[in-house]
Amino acid sequence: MALNDPTPTGAEWWRHAVTYQVYVRSFADSDGDGVGDLPGITSRLPYLRDLGVDALWITPFYTSPQHDHGYDVADYCDVDPLFGTLADADTLVATAHDLGLKVIVDLVPNHSSNEHAWFQAALAAGPGSPERARYIFRDSPADRPGEPPNNWLSVFGGPAWTQVPDGQWYLHLFDSTQPDFDWRNPEVGEMFVDVLRFWLDRGVDGFRVDVAHGMVKEDGLRDQVVGEGEELGSGAPINEEHSMVERTLRDEPMWDQPEVHDVYRRWRTVLDEYDGDRMMVAEAWTQTPESMARFVRPDEMHQSFNFAWLLAPWSAKAFADVITGTLEAIAPVGASPTWVLSNHDVVRHTTRYGGGERGLARARAATMAMLALPGSSYLYQGEELGLEQVDVEPEFRQDPSWFRTGEVGRDGCRVPVPWSGDTPPYGFGPGTEQPWLPQPLDWKAMHVEAQAADPDSTLAFYRSALAARRTFATTGSDDVEILDSGSPEVLLFRRGPVTVAVNCGSEPVALPPGELLLASGPVVADLPPDTAAWLAG
Repeated sequence: MALNDPTPTGAEWWRHAVTYQVYVRSFADSDGDGVGDLPGITSRLPYLRDLGVDALWITPFYTSPQHDHGYDVADYCDVDPLFGTLADADTLVATAHDLGLKVIVDLVPNHSSNEHAWFQAALAAGPGSPERARYIFRDSPADRPGEPPNNWLSVFGGPAWTQVPDGQWYLHLFDSTQPDFDWRNPEVGEMFVDVLRFWLDRGVDGFRVDVAHGMVKEDGLRDQVVGEGEELGSGAPINEEHSMVERTLRDEPMWDQPEVHDVYRRWRTVLDEYDGDRMMVAEAWTQTPESMARFVRPDEMHQSFNFAWLLAPWSAKAFADVITGTLEAIAPVGASPTWVLSNHDVVRHTTRYGGGERGLARARAATMAMLALPGSSYLYQGEELGLEQVDVEPEFRQDPSWFRTGEVGRDGCRVPVPWSGDTPPYGFGPGTEQPWLPQPLDWKAMHVEAQAADPDSTLAFYRSALAARRTFATTGSDDVEILDSGSPEVLLFRRGPVTVAVNCGSEPVALPPGELLLASGPVVADLPPDTAAWLAG
């Protein structure tokens, strides 16, 4: 660890980085067991360098019973044997740095696995013990014996409380195998500072903080108040229905409490001790842009995912509103915006935009708009191949939300990446068997090897867009001017030397003046529907 002179504000690597999300189970398998792993990721790092990204974010690879695919952590300072060893993690970080890539790891502080040593000790110690005080254990209400402590529901469906044999209940805002920590207990905070230092000392460049808005609950754990026409629920978009609907303002005593910001102020002081501009990005499903901005005040997080961009429908007005609202919200705190269209929890945006050729055309156009905006962009593995959501057959589904609710869940965006070959597993790993989630039989033309040989492929488009972005990403203005396009169906904005046009309508429109730098699809004289263009001047 070393403390160097601080980087001038505005020049930190993360402010304009393009970060590629690696879903560890589904990126690359080195040993043929059908599950991705750390050596597999390391072997594919040159691909990410050549793609043109700046960093990779890796989903949890810690020791875990895998009830929620690693988001149920049993040991925060070790690697699950399914994914490799600590030595493999060290090799991955070192190799990435040699290739000029930063490494962001996932931190899961809201809850642990029920197999974590602390929770096992809590079950053994009994009511009122210091061990139980690390989690949220409560008795049934005096006026409702035998019932849960309040009316909260799990994000994954059903009650957010599970009763243990001695009669007490523990809170789990997610699966019953994921008990929530009590962040009002100082022991919890001390433990996670140690976890931060453990990974910072091993060289990681940052942390993606899971459920960053959820760690502290409203004191007293009162019932959630439901308005007329509303239903109980968390509002977290984990499935197709929720991922396409903007959250509405509602009573949420389990989310976004003021005290959570004290946690991040403390963490920020830890990260600031280390050189290399170490960073944190919040997964915070907040209800307003203003609430999102509170996470990125100068002494807290460095970034917060801008889910408003992901949730926006295919609409010029919707895109313009998100751009304006985001920049206005973060301006008072001096933060840089982030933009994201897909991740491991939501339906892939090619499918959200309609699927097929139209969905892919819109996905490429929306990506161009995103990459032109100031701040950083986050890509999800496989989107550079134009992959769509897969309809995973029920017998193969593994998402815990599927088992708790019967809803399709998130497996469809987590199907392993195809790399080469004519049949599954398409080079995902050695052998000839389907991986942990089966790949479609018609992906022969979608894999990396096929697209790398096609200059008109989506992979070629991403490589061109990321290369072009590098010419203005850090030197272009951080201001965006929304221009009058003359049509409500055309998004037109200028950032520094680049003008961006996105035709969200159904008819071709005239290109704005300027030299055409790049387009998301074929352009002759006019800008076709579902197409975007970058122009100089």
